[in-house]
Amino acid sequence: MSTPTVTGSASAERFSDKIPVTVVTGFLGSGKTTFLNYLLETRPEMRVAVLANELGQIDIDRQLLVSETSDMVELSNGCICCSINEDLVDAIERVLERSPPMEAIVIETTGVADPRPLLVTFSGQRLRDRTRLDAIVTMVDAENFEDVKRQSEVAVNQIVYSDILVLNKVDLVASEKLETLENFLRSLKKSARILKASFGRVPLQFILDRAAPPTRKPILKNSGTGTSDVLTDGFTSVSFQSDRPFLVSKFQTFLSNRLSHNVFRAKGILWFKESQRCHVFQLCGERYNMVTEPWKNSPKNQLVLIGRNLDALQIQQQLTNCLAR
Repeated sequence: MSTPTVTGSASAERFSDKIPVTVVTGFLGSGKTTFLNYLLETRPEMRVAVLANELGQIDIDRQLLVSETSDMVELSNGCICCSINEDLVDAIERVLERSPPMEAIVIETTGVADPRPLLVTFSGQRLRDRTRLDAIVTMVDAENFEDVKRQSEVAVNQIVYSDILVLNKVDLVASEKLETLENFLRSLKKSARILKASFGRVPLQFILDRAAPPTRKPILKNSGTGTSDVLTDGFTSVSFQSDRPFLVSKFQTFLSNRLSHNVFRAKGILWFKESQRCHVFQLCGERYNMVTEPWKNSPKNQLVLIGRNLDALQIQQQLTNCLAR
């Protein structure tokens, strides 16, 4: 994990001006394209650009089709599908020039792609001021992974450099084999965030993200407070708000040593005693970042965490302990 910072220039890019990018990787046959079809059918109310090497493999709902060229498909639900062809950066820049602008970009890699070069791509000068790498999601074929790992070092790297693992095709695997596979994945990726899926169907709030963090009205003044909402399949949303600032050192300890491994996503705006600026916070898996910008309103902490079987009271108490006295 990176280290929280409370520095930032007045000219820093607004976090919300950058389009979040999700990279979907995984070895051949792991279910990437099936997942993309599911995403296009059931995506939340946001305009998503899907970039893939082979558009023809994506099963476009012809009822949604607005226009189609050799390298781009436009749908009536606001989504587009774009061919990567030879140059990923060029394809992304074409998406960035569209009006109205896209709200998220999802990139499907080839089955034999190592995700490490993508980390360099999004830190390059052409993209870093307009996009942010939000998550690397790796699809894992639960039925055939034993054979895959013996054949390809790339398949292992796809897991090691991921933020979230989607263990796909679990309906085809016995529970004992599934448990063995989960343990192996965690040996490759410590504290791996693992979602189980059939036909690539996973909660999209872990894959797609809006730049603006969700907020809730505070219940108590001058103290910390929180709520817990049950989503589906054991997933819970826990929110925390406070009109008191955090201490950087205490919040760092919370992230490094106390944050539950069952937290898949977290986002919000943070107020630190040591800083006069607003800190926009995003976490996916084990990776997080913070970007500073001026406060628009009175400073306060507003944070939402999403995960499986979370202990809301424990998390809220841990965050309360991070507050300045």
